Amino acid sequence: MKLISFLQGGRETWGAVVDHQVFDLGRTTGIATLAQFVGSDRFAQRDALVKGEKPVALYDDVELLPVIPQPDKIWCAVRNYMDHHQEALAAGLQRELSEFPPLFLRTARSQTAHRAPIVRPRVSETLDWEGELAVIIGKGGRDIPENEAYEHVAGYACYNEASVREWQFHAKQIATGKNFESTGGFGPWMVTAEEIEPGRALKLEVRLNGETVQSSRTDQMIFSTQRLIAYCSTISTLLPGDVIVTGTPSGVGFARKPPRYMQPGDVCEVEIEDIGILRNPITAQA
Repeated sequence: MKLISFLQGGRETWGAVVDHQVFDLGRTTGIATLAQFVGSDRFAQRDALVKGEKPVALYDDVELLPVIPQPDKIWCAVRNYMDHHQEALAAGLQRELSEFPPLFLRTARSQTAHRAPIVRPRVSETLDWEGELAVIIGKGGRDIPENEAYEHVAGYACYNEASVREWQFHAKQIATGKNFESTGGFGPWMVTAEEIEPGRALKLEVRLNGETVQSSRTDQMIFSTQRLIAYCSTISTLLPGDVIVTGTPSGVGFARKPPRYMQPGDVCEVEIEDIGILRNPITAQA
C-alpha cells in the first residue's frame, strides 16, 4: 500500500493512494498523523480501512506534505556506500571509514514534499543532490537486535538528502550543510514494508533534468538497514514515524571535475525500484 501525508480542505491529514485516487484515512480513523497510525494497532487493518471508502481527490491534485511531516528523529547515514566514500577521498575529503555507522540528525523543517521545491539558500550556490532510501519506523523500540530490525519497519520512501556543500565543509561536523530549510525531499509516498522483501537489492537512480547522475543498488550499502536500525535504537528509543535515511552512492556533484550543483529551474528526480519517483523542482530562496 502507498501512504501519504497531504492537505485536504486546509487541514493536514494522511491517507492511501489506490489507482491514483486518494483516500482520507485520517478522517476515517480519527488518527491525527501517519506517524501515529503506523505505530497503532490499526496499521494492520490498512487494507480493510480503504474498502467502502470514497476517494477525496485524485493523487495529482492534492498538495502533498513530506511523507512524515514531523518525525521525532531523522537519522542520516554518512558515507554508507564504498564508491561514494572513494569519490569523496578523490575530491580531497580525508575521512576514514568507521567501524560504526557515522550518523547525523536532520530537522523536520529541513524537509520538503514530492513536487514541492527544494530551495537553494541565498548564502550559497553549492546545493548538491543525494538520492537515498528512507526507512520509516512503525514499531518503536530500544536496543533492537539486528535480526529483529525488519519487524520495526513500517515502510520505505525516496529521499533527496540535498546538501549545501559550502556549509557542510565549514567544520568537521557536517550538520550545518544538511539542515537548510526545504532541502530534504521526502516522497512520493511510503510503500508499506510487505511490498518489498526484507533485504532485497533495489535499484536507485538520480536524474538531474533527465540526465542520470547517480545509479546504484541498495545492497551496496556498507552498513545494512538492519545494522542502522539496531545502532540508532541503541542511542535513543526509536518511535513510530522516525526516519532513517540510509546514505547515498557515488555520482554527487561536489566530487565531479569541475563540481556541478543544482540550479534554480532544474528538476531533480530520485527513483527507487518498487517505491517510485520523488520529483522536486529547484528554486532560489526568495
